[in-house]
Amino acid sequence: MLMVPNRAKQAGHLVGVLDIGTSKTVCLIVAAPSSRSRRHGGGQVVGYGHSVSRGLKAGVVIELDAAEQALRAAVTQAERMAGAAIEEVVLGVTCGNLKSRTFQADTQIENRVVGDADVDRLMAAAREYAQRDGRTLLHLNHVAYRVDETASVPDPRGMVGTTLAADLHAVTADDAPLRNLLHVVARAGLSAEAVVPAAYASGLAATTEEERRLGATCIDLGAGTTSLSMFAEGQLLFVDTVAAGGQHVTFDIARTLSTPFAEAERIKVLCGTLESVEADDQGMVAYTLAGEEEPTLYQTTKAHVGGIIGSRLSGLLGHVAERIGRSGLAHLAAHRVVLTGGGSQLPGLAAFASGLLGRPVRIAHVRPAGMPADCCGPVFSTALGLARVGLDAVGARAGKPPPAADRGRYLERVGQWLRHGF
Repeated sequence: MLMVPNRAKQAGHLVGVLDIGTSKTVCLIVAAPSSRSRRHGGGQVVGYGHSVSRGLKAGVVIELDAAEQALRAAVTQAERMAGAAIEEVVLGVTCGNLKSRTFQADTQIENRVVGDADVDRLMAAAREYAQRDGRTLLHLNHVAYRVDETASVPDPRGMVGTTLAADLHAVTADDAPLRNLLHVVARAGLSAEAVVPAAYASGLAATTEEERRLGATCIDLGAGTTSLSMFAEGQLLFVDTVAAGGQHVTFDIARTLSTPFAEAERIKVLCGTLESVEADDQGMVAYTLAGEEEPTLYQTTKAHVGGIIGSRLSGLLGHVAERIGRSGLAHLAAHRVVLTGGGSQLPGLAAFASGLLGRPVRIAHVRPAGMPADCCGPVFSTALGLARVGLDAVGARAGKPPPAADRGRYLERVGQWLRHGF
């Protein structure tokens, strides 16, 4: 069994992360930096594990036993590598028909000087408003504060005035799918310290701080879902999810060629490309037909496979473009598009997506300092973003303010909901 590095022991706190996706379940164990080294960087991954997901469809649990077994396998791998057990995790969520909502809230300032009590009262009213339709609040962040006539205040505390107001953004989910996901986590002997929209987490990992400040949209091409997160002025403005992803590309290849799903996945990974391919390209792809008792090799061209892939992704990115337009935020948060997730690794996808979306597009390079190469890359964007959220909460509890002003309170808030409501 591998032991936790000395710096992890000195930190005294391990952050567990769970990304339960349609195709894979990922667990990371991250050692928070000690108080002495916190200012020099983030945490270090001391354990990680991943397994093939079972019992999920488009992020929704449909078989409890199968989902639990996959989760336990990933957690066990991570704990063995870390040489330590975890009891709580930061959980990424795609299920529950996630919805974004922006609204305004205001409150009268007590004692004429904005204090913590005024901000807390404002946020409490905002949480109550966001959940008024019976949905579960996953995330709440301020977009901008105002004190009387002074707008775009980053932190209103200490300012003099009579009215404190804020533009706020909330992400909510349907209760039942979320509780089933939490039930799987609980059956594995874990509790969710926090639940985080997976789109937000992958956006944090895949985009840079400068991109989020200037305005950027992250598209996470997962296996069963494609998630969307939009940022401007460093704040999350919008999330959405399309119930289609890389597996649908594989299904199209399997149906068109009448080949088994596993064979179609192999063709997609090894031969799939969106780079310009001439129609008469003779690069041949061999495959077998589904259901044959004596397998016979058949052939098609890379151009034909590319056409199948391009047709599906054109439709998928068209849905994403529609969601971006419907958000009304394209002028603020879509100057740059970043693609991440397992589906983003198709050759030629950046140029293909740029042509469809009419915006500059790049593929995420997720390689944070201190992370082993095995758990870097677009496939792990959500897990690494969840680790960042968890580390920010540790920093907030240690007296270090997190980059997003409301992130620490968010974790505490959701943790209380999980303890008292589940």
